[in-house]
Amino acid sequence: MSTTISVAPYRQVRAYYNDTTVTVYQAYKESIAKAAVDTQKLNASPDFKSGRMTWIKPSWAWMMYRSGYSYKDPGQSRILALRMKHEHFITLLERGVLSSHAHKLSPGEKREKTVDVRIQWDPERTAKLEVLPYRSIQIGIPGALSEQWANEWIVEIEDVTDKARELKRAIDERPGITDEELLGMDLIFKERPFEVPEAVHNKLEMTDVPV
Repeated sequence: MSTTISVAPYRQVRAYYNDTTVTVYQAYKESIAKAAVDTQKLNASPDFKSGRMTWIKPSWAWMMYRSGYSYKDPGQSRILALRMKHEHFITLLERGVLSSHAHKLSPGEKREKTVDVRIQWDPERTAKLEVLPYRSIQIGIPGALSEQWANEWIVEIEDVTDKARELKRAIDERPGITDEELLGMDLIFKERPFEVPEAVHNKLEMTDVPV
């Protein structure tokens, strides 16, 4: 969730990033998360299944919604911040196919598309999990790309579960707490629009208003 944008374009990539890396999030079971942080390799644990599609999110608030601040699913109780170089993040987007279009493919085309990244645009959320009138991108990494992503494209892994739980506690204790206060407490992040190539913008149907 961006704390600086009151009205965002309907479909826009927003993320917490610096000059070299972009942060995305996903939740995993304890064994996968611990091994990943200890070794700085996401697939270090034998419990990591590289053949499955993995959905990552650059929106911290949407990760909170999906995971229930880490409490929703015991099998996904640890939230990891995964940092990728800009160029690899853009490569994922360049390989993206909108999920809304994927069901239109023939069976033969679907088999050929197994290396494609899936893209979904879901309603963005606030830190309090309220629905916002614009969309947040979800990126599905297919099994065929999972090993390369885990081995080569993730440059840093951090367990941010405690931060998610502190965020929930702060909101529960003070329902009226503002984004500015949460930002000052380092419980939410300053997510900004992330520029993408025009071809990606068009392919992923990034629009300012609903269509």
